Amino acid sequence: MYITCLDLEGVLVPEIWIAFAEATGIPELKRTTRDEPDYDKLMKYRINILKEHGLGLKEIQDTIATIDPMPGAKEFLDELRSFTQVIIISDTFSQFAGPLMKKLGYPTIFCNTLEVADNGEITGFKMRCEKSKLTTVKALQSIGFETIASGDSHNDLGMIQASKAGFLFRSTDSIKAEYPELPAYETYDELMAAIKAAMD
Repeated sequence: MYITCLDLEGVLVPEIWIAFAEATGIPELKRTTRDEPDYDKLMKYRINILKEHGLGLKEIQDTIATIDPMPGAKEFLDELRSFTQVIIISDTFSQFAGPLMKKLGYPTIFCNTLEVADNGEITGFKMRCEKSKLTTVKALQSIGFETIASGDSHNDLGMIQASKAGFLFRSTDSIKAEYPELPAYETYDELMAAIKAAMD
C-alpha cells in the first residue's frame, strides 16, 4: 500500500510568497524554505514585514487568486491519483491553499492555519504538528503505508529521507549538491517514471 506525499509550492504551484513579493515590490518577502531551513523563524520574519507594510490576509489572497498551477501539474496529479493515493503535505496555510486546491482538482492537502485578527492582520500561525512533513510520513508508515515523497526545499528533506523512495524536484543547486544521494528531477515525466519504478 503506497501513499505518495508531495510538497505544494515549487512542485505543483509557484511559490506564493515570491508571487506576493513581486506583486507588492517587497523583495524581503522572497525568502522561502529554500533559503531559511527554520520555518518558525521564516514565518515570524514574514509576519513582521507584513505588519511594517500594513498588509494582511486579503492582500495575499488577492495575489493567490492570480496564481495558476505550474504547466502540467494538474495533469501529473490526475495521472498519479489514478493509480496511487496522494497527499500534499505543505507548510502553507489553509487560508492560502483553498483557491489553489480548486485549480488542482481538490487533492487532499495537510497544511497549517494562520491566526488572523478581525481586521485581517496576520498575527500568528498554528502548525499542525512539529516537523509536520516528517511526522506525517512516519504516522502514515505506522498505519501500514509505504511512502514515496518529493519536494524542493529544506523542509522536505525529512519526509524524502524517511520514505521508501524520495526525490528532489526542481530543487536548488545548493540542496542538490548537499544531498547528492537523493535523485533530483526537473520534469513531471521524470518524476512520474521514478514514482512508478519505486512502486514496482
